[in-house]
Amino acid sequence: MGNRVANIEASLTRMRTHGLDIVKVSPLYETKPMYYDDQDAFLNGVCQVETSLEPLPLLDVLQGIENDLGRKRTIDKGPRTIDLDIVLYNQQHIKHPRLEVPHKLMLEREFVLRPLSDFSPTNSSRTMLQHLNALAEKDSTMSPVTAINSRLPLIRTHDSSRKTLVMAILNLTPDSFSDGGMHSVKDLEMLKATVRAFIAAGVDIIDIGGQSTRPNADLLSCGEELSRVLPIVQAIRGMEEAENVALSIDTFHSGVARQAILAGADIINDVSAGVMDDQMLPTVAELGKTIILMHMRGNPHTMTKLTNYPEGVVKGVAKELSERVKAATTAGILPWHIILDPGLGFAKNQPQNLELLRRLQELREDAEYAVNLKNFPWLVGPSRKGFVGKITGVQEASQRSYGTAAAVTASIEGGAEIVRIHDVSEMVQVTKMADAIYRSS
Repeated sequence: MGNRVANIEASLTRMRTHGLDIVKVSPLYETKPMYYDDQDAFLNGVCQVETSLEPLPLLDVLQGIENDLGRKRTIDKGPRTIDLDIVLYNQQHIKHPRLEVPHKLMLEREFVLRPLSDFSPTNSSRTMLQHLNALAEKDSTMSPVTAINSRLPLIRTHDSSRKTLVMAILNLTPDSFSDGGMHSVKDLEMLKATVRAFIAAGVDIIDIGGQSTRPNADLLSCGEELSRVLPIVQAIRGMEEAENVALSIDTFHSGVARQAILAGADIINDVSAGVMDDQMLPTVAELGKTIILMHMRGNPHTMTKLTNYPEGVVKGVAKELSERVKAATTAGILPWHIILDPGLGFAKNQPQNLELLRRLQELREDAEYAVNLKNFPWLVGPSRKGFVGKITGVQEASQRSYGTAAAVTASIEGGAEIVRIHDVSEMVQVTKMADAIYRSS
């Protein structure tokens, strides 16, 4: 009941204030109700904690948190704001009038077994996977979810009929490769008119950038970047018609991320996945927002020389992005606040960019490394990229819409949940058509 993601996050915060050390958190899954069907879908997940509390005192703490968050016990297994169960406690078997561990119903509950089996491979998680595979019936609607903000629907990454979200690029840079100098913070009214046009076309997210990340771009100070970005974030958040549009900030500066989030941004789009500023991941975790972790090597000055992938580009990107996901969750970013981006054009040559587009589904489903990439949504940004121009023979970046359309379609066929584009009206249409082909229910 209520804001489900916020209730779960509030419970995790309260666990920490009671001295529980949260070691690991699973993805959140949206599931059909079980036992009592006449209610809305649930969100379910598991977390592993370390505590000195014995089982019954731990149960007292958890039930106190439930009460604090407004849980009312009216209908057995009916709607509630939060439900915190102890499903396992070390290897102990407990039978008490108030508590049974392992939880007596866990082996029939896919919504418990699936998130438990998502933890990094261990003997315990393999056992859970065996129990999961043994279930006679499974919930075909069950899907991991990702939260962008409280106003937009959750992204359901395993939902074959999911809508592809369109992210429009709004660069405030004089030197971007495609649209440098087109928009300026000095003309807020023109920028607001552009935003209105984006919204009218059907854009879901606006990605605001003050720092060019094209090859060999000059790197700005945090203050210079903020002077470009912050006024437009504040201006958009003051527009009533932009209430339901998510705002993303294209930055690798944690200082820019912090101020933009405080001004109303929902997403941080970091091309370095937290590598270029070691405070980025802790900052996003502290502020409870969503981050896009893009695959890149080096920086805009060095990335074009870092294209050697001994195991191939798909395995290389999967392995290196898995490491960044692990770094993000270690810093405290929750799994449902992470989006991945293969980084087309960043430390990849033309054949590698094409291979990533061709094998995106394979990349999405990689489970070889410590992090299961299939539970995260993917953003792909082929718009007007150099490899599109080389293949089509179109030198002027702003004229590469046809090649971009083909790459956007390939991205959606490969499973991308978000496409990042320049040509808004045209690519919204392309996305609708690709969704009708590849995502129809």
